[in-house]
Amino acid sequence: MKRSILFALVTLFAVSNSFGQETRVFERKDVDAKVIHEAVVSGYLTEVNGKYKLRVTETSLKPGGYVGEHNHVGPGIRVVTAGELPLVEAGRTRVYKQGDVFYESGEVTNSAHNKGNVPAVLLTFEILPVDWKGGSAVPPKSK
Repeated sequence: MKRSILFALVTLFAVSNSFGQETRVFERKDVDAKVIHEAVVSGYLTEVNGKYKLRVTETSLKPGGYVGEHNHVGPGIRVVTAGELPLVEAGRTRVYKQGDVFYESGEVTNSAHNKGNVPAVLLTFEILPVDWKGGSAVPPKSK
């Protein structure tokens, strides 16, 4: 009986986390993220109205802060507003500096580590499923 209850609870937890909930199993240190604005898509693109939302998030990585390998739930454009941030994708490192803008599809695994002496700050503009809760960074698909 106890095994059946435990199995049911584990299954329920796994299923509930697969529907719009963040499961954080990747490494993360000294990272603060704050949602600045969120709005459900509506307008002339009627085929996507009500299915997706646009979210703007400000993310700050303190000196030495990092986000381990991860993917994103949806695509987004990032703007570095302070500091600089090395981003590793497919084994290649690119350093983004204040004023740089870049795109992440969400499906490419990446990691970031602030090796500078000042916080690295990003504004992220993302498209997410309308019912998505929590942060958009999720464990890599391949892991």
